[in-house]
Amino acid sequence: MARIYVSLGSNIEPERYIKSGLADMKQQFNQLILSSIYETKAVGFEGNKFHNLVAGFDSNLEINIISNILRDIEANNDRQRTANRFNNRTLDLDILLYDDLVFKDDCLEIPRDEILKYAFVLLPLAEIAPEFKHPVTGQTYSELWQNFDKADQQISMISYQ
Repeated sequence: MARIYVSLGSNIEPERYIKSGLADMKQQFNQLILSSIYETKAVGFEGNKFHNLVAGFDSNLEINIISNILRDIEANNDRQRTANRFNNRTLDLDILLYDDLVFKDDCLEIPRDEILKYAFVLLPLAEIAPEFKHPVTGQTYSELWQNFDKADQQISMISYQ
């Protein structure tokens, strides 16, 4: 059984699509461990603020099967894929970790490099997996967050009613 962590993000009707995406994920993967929800500015383009969180779950499914399920969930939540990576989106689901696997192909990179780049990925991951170790750096997510340069990335916790 592998422990998988997935980032969720939305800046188009984020409350609606985050809730819907989580419901779809629970239906597929059963019990989810959820971080708090965080709000940040769009990165790489001008757009609405993003709502982000991380979900963890256990699964016996192979990584490519999980990736396909997540793409289907995005499509079911009106996700429009474009050539431009930086754009507004209803729902973005990215596999961050699959146990301690280090893997890269044309579609997936595990661990996802955004973990070490963006507060909106690292903070929620450190919240729900503080003692889990990054498979490349060997540091815990708590240590990585403590040492993260927070000066350039504004992030605030929010909640849905």
